[in-house]
Amino acid sequence: MSTHQPPLSQAAPAAPEWQAAPGGPYPGYVSPIPVVRTRLGHAITSEWTKIRSVRSTIWTLGVFVLLVVGIGLLAGALVSSSSSSGDLSDGNALSLGFFGLLLGSMCIITLGVLTTASEYGTGMIRTTMVACPSRARVLAAKAIVFFAVAFVITLAASAFVAMTQVSMLSDVARTPTGGEWLKGTVGVSLYIALLGLLSLIVGSIIRHSAGAITVMIGAVLAPLVIALFMFSSSLEQVRNALFEYSIPNQLSVFYSNSLSDSGPSGWDPLWIILGVTAVAFAGAYALLEKRDV
Repeated sequence: MSTHQPPLSQAAPAAPEWQAAPGGPYPGYVSPIPVVRTRLGHAITSEWTKIRSVRSTIWTLGVFVLLVVGIGLLAGALVSSSSSSGDLSDGNALSLGFFGLLLGSMCIITLGVLTTASEYGTGMIRTTMVACPSRARVLAAKAIVFFAVAFVITLAASAFVAMTQVSMLSDVARTPTGGEWLKGTVGVSLYIALLGLLSLIVGSIIRHSAGAITVMIGAVLAPLVIALFMFSSSLEQVRNALFEYSIPNQLSVFYSNSLSDSGPSGWDPLWIILGVTAVAFAGAYALLEKRDV
């Protein structure tokens, strides 16, 4: 009994070029899309796309620039037109930029928290981790991109205010030295950017936008407010420490206008915030590796 063979026209279609025919060797498949090993640069590009395409970045940085420039110019105009402006003859003309930066720092803090915590709120962090399974790389990319953005924006705003104030107060205040220029522009910009980076890390730890923002605003304002209500002489040392190491006082150090006679001076505030941020970053990395997304 012979086996029925189908006509040639009804035979099974030939296997695709990339797929081996039954019983034959498998030649493999070569994708037309190039496969590239991911690196930190790819993660940085991704985070840069995120931070420049969300509305929160435009709003927070826009309000920040408005506060720093607006309050700085207003303070300079009021002092230059005041009859008591001669009191600045021995002071630093750059010191008036302190008020705008102190309020503007709240915007940088908010943006820092939202850079990480908002992804947990929306669930977008799952997509991020699938695209880049290395959690350390994701956190590092977020930190690099945010720090660069915060530093550049703060430096541009503070430098503009500084130059304008020196011009407005040239007749009533002394010209700042080179060291004062460096601290009042680059130094304070590094400090604000690191403060925002600390907020980003706190957002990664808490994973809740409102909670992390509350914690950071409390860290900025609470020590100074608590110290104001410590009237007992037995608490004098604690009160002085809260004054000296409060964030507003550390900001004022960059303008040679400390709120206390002791405590941090020179570039000390920058090293303090750098150390605190490094410790917080290590803690955030450890938690990120142990937690589920």
